Amino acid sequence: MNKFLNRPLQYKIISVCVFVNIIIFIVNIFLILGINSMSRDMELVYQDNRYLNQLSEALTGVQDSMTVYLSSKTSESLEDYYRDAQTFSDLIQTLDDTVTDLSFNRMERNIRNMSQNYLDEVAQTIEAKRGRNVEKYRTYYESSTRLYEDIDDYITSLNLELFVFNSENYLALSRAFRRFETIAITVMTLIMIGNVIVVSSFVKTIIMPLKNLADSADEVAGGNFDANIPPALYHDEVGIVINAFNKMVVSIKDYIEKLKESMEKERYMQEKELLMEAHLKDAQLKYLQAQINPHFLFNTLNAGAQLAMMEGADRTYEYVQTVADFFRYNVQSQKNDVTIRDEVTLVDNYIQILNVRFSGDIGYEKQVDERLLDHVMPSMILQPIVENAVNHGIREMAGEGKITLRVYREDSNVCISIRDNGKGISQETIDQLLSGSFDHIEDSYDNNGIGMDNVISRIRIFANNDDALHIISHGENKGCEVIIHLPLEEKNV
Repeated sequence: MNKFLNRPLQYKIISVCVFVNIIIFIVNIFLILGINSMSRDMELVYQDNRYLNQLSEALTGVQDSMTVYLSSKTSESLEDYYRDAQTFSDLIQTLDDTVTDLSFNRMERNIRNMSQNYLDEVAQTIEAKRGRNVEKYRTYYESSTRLYEDIDDYITSLNLELFVFNSENYLALSRAFRRFETIAITVMTLIMIGNVIVVSSFVKTIIMPLKNLADSADEVAGGNFDANIPPALYHDEVGIVINAFNKMVVSIKDYIEKLKESMEKERYMQEKELLMEAHLKDAQLKYLQAQINPHFLFNTLNAGAQLAMMEGADRTYEYVQTVADFFRYNVQSQKNDVTIRDEVTLVDNYIQILNVRFSGDIGYEKQVDERLLDHVMPSMILQPIVENAVNHGIREMAGEGKITLRVYREDSNVCISIRDNGKGISQETIDQLLSGSFDHIEDSYDNNGIGMDNVISRIRIFANNDDALHIISHGENKGCEVIIHLPLEEKNV
């Protein structure tokens, strides 16, 4: 049975259908054979009566043909006699001639013997008629007529007795036939019930694992990966599906566990990193606060500017005021996004401070489209780029260095270009800067601590475009240009 249940579904379904149909076919064959057998028995019940009727008709035919010949003496009537006599002779040969104690057999034997005598008497009557012996043929005729009447009475009596006997047999066969009908209906009902039970059991064997699998699938779909998964009882298509589902659930569960572990580790690392950044910022803030209080610095610079103005030192006043504005922008700009105008102003102030420090050695030129200055961009972007150009490009050019700042529109972008005529930068270094793999040499020059990698990363995030910043240099001592592309659809601040 297990070998059968492990077969493919198609094989099992076909086998069950064939088995059920074979059972029904065999039962129907037996029922049909039984019905045919009983029908034949019922047909044979009155066969003896039909035979006696034929015998009686043949006897009457012989008597009538003899009478016709005696009255007409034609060749045609003689032929009829011979034909009827032969038919009657053939029929009496089938009568039982066995000596027994049964009344039916005795009567048949007497009818046979009397019929032989009758045929002899009739033949002698015909011969006497043909020989024109009137007295002789009349005597034979009377004798044969008496035998005819006796034989006919015997046949009638035997026919009646057989009819009574056969009627009882017919009734018994009728009752047996009705019993057979009842048995046939009962057997067919039992076969039908048995087939229903077999098919139902087979369907249940197939459906129950699928139902259990569906229930487990609903639990898994609800997030319960510890659901009770039904085992694969057989190696058919259903068993294959159950095994595959079990493996899938285990794989998903393992994946979720690994994902949870990975997320926990990542969350722990992020928390640790944030904690370290918080400690670093706190340390940096405390370091700045320990060096100088921003408000004290602003007040001091403003007091120095007022003193310079009172003493008529206009250049000193302008310088101090510029330094104060520059420092205020760097320290007090808390929001991430500012306008291009703010960034350009910061560059202006930064260049002015540098020219005071380096006696005007840095050339500075602006080409700005005023219509674009109110567009938004991240804060502290342009000044670090200019600072990088000064420190690494034109700082050692002894008055020949020049910074060009351009703000213009190109297609659907606002473009900001910062170009210097310094010593340039190699393509390898450009690739390292853009990929974030450049190793910075800290404290090579005094700077604000904002590196190009920070600027590039923030511009890409703001513009949502990895190509938002380009660095172009055509070789040694041919300068360098940084171009920023910002989307025009950004709203103004």
